[in-house]
Amino acid sequence: MIYLDNAATTKPCTEACDAVSYTMRERFGNASSLHKMGILSGQVLSSAKRTLLTALASSPAVSGKQPLDGDVYFTSGATESNNTALLGVCGAYKRLGNRIVSTAIEHPSVARVLDRLENDGYEVIRLAPKDHPDFEQALADHVDDKTVLVSCMAVNNETGFAVDVNRLYKLVKRKNDKTLVHIDAVQGFLKVPLNGDLISISGHKIHACKGIGALYVKKGVRFSPLLLGGGQQKNLRSGTEPVELVAGLEAAVRAYHGDRGHFSALKSHLLERLDAMEDIGINSDERCVPNIINFSVRGVRSEIMLHSLEEDEIYVSSGSACSKGKTSSVPAALGVSDKDADCAVRVSLCADTTERDIDALCDKIEKTIERVRR
Repeated sequence: MIYLDNAATTKPCTEACDAVSYTMRERFGNASSLHKMGILSGQVLSSAKRTLLTALASSPAVSGKQPLDGDVYFTSGATESNNTALLGVCGAYKRLGNRIVSTAIEHPSVARVLDRLENDGYEVIRLAPKDHPDFEQALADHVDDKTVLVSCMAVNNETGFAVDVNRLYKLVKRKNDKTLVHIDAVQGFLKVPLNGDLISISGHKIHACKGIGALYVKKGVRFSPLLLGGGQQKNLRSGTEPVELVAGLEAAVRAYHGDRGHFSALKSHLLERLDAMEDIGINSDERCVPNIINFSVRGVRSEIMLHSLEEDEIYVSSGSACSKGKTSSVPAALGVSDKDADCAVRVSLCADTTERDIDALCDKIEKTIERVRR
């Protein structure tokens, strides 16, 4: 099997699996309990918070810097983190303003929330990268004295398009220091530098388990909770904490060894092989991270290519796994034609991907082209 769909989900690493298993056996207490088993579970949560704060501060290198000044709230995943950030900020800062600045390439867990907020009376600005050569500056230029929030993904999940969110954060604060900045870092965490008042991450994108995510909140930033109940996590995210999954998330962060140089070398090799094929369009340009490569095999629809590759147990994607065949608006916002989007393939790498994997992929693409185009 050759798995090249890591932007959809990653294989849990051995360290994460071991941490989950150990915690299930030895640290299974309710973290709210006052006895020893509860205290041990609470220590798991505290340790994971420190690890995440340090990783966020030093991303993409997970060592060498002081932890961020803020807190981490564990969630069921990035969808909950994104919903909590957007709805929670708008709930807590109603008097600050009614404008939200975002992008036309957001994940549905942000885009659909923005639709709801727009229906509730917020003015939502959605900018497309294809229309703005200096995208970070364009986003900041749309911030005014009524802008409550800027929400932007660090790395787009379909093409790997990356936003310099550190620069964006500084530009926004220079324009209006009261405007809060939310970063969807699902694809960017541990891969690109991050900065924001609120940052969403997901465990299953970095070799932890599904069902666990986190929301970083900078010190002093308020948000209204989405879930009410037992008052866990400072009354801001009620529900008994999944200590086992949190332990797995921490272990995955500590074990992560994805290297930009490795990804860049594999991307260069893939592009070299694709360049030798006829009528291939590359949709991931120099602004994209090297571990996500989107390209179009013209004349071969995405679905046909995916199933052809699957015959040899080579797994890729046609775009966002959340779309399940639905048409995405992201390619158009990035300047990709509808025709090319209809035959797009997304290859997403992990630290264990090899040049041999890339060669096997390209060999099968060549055979599929020969069969389908003739």
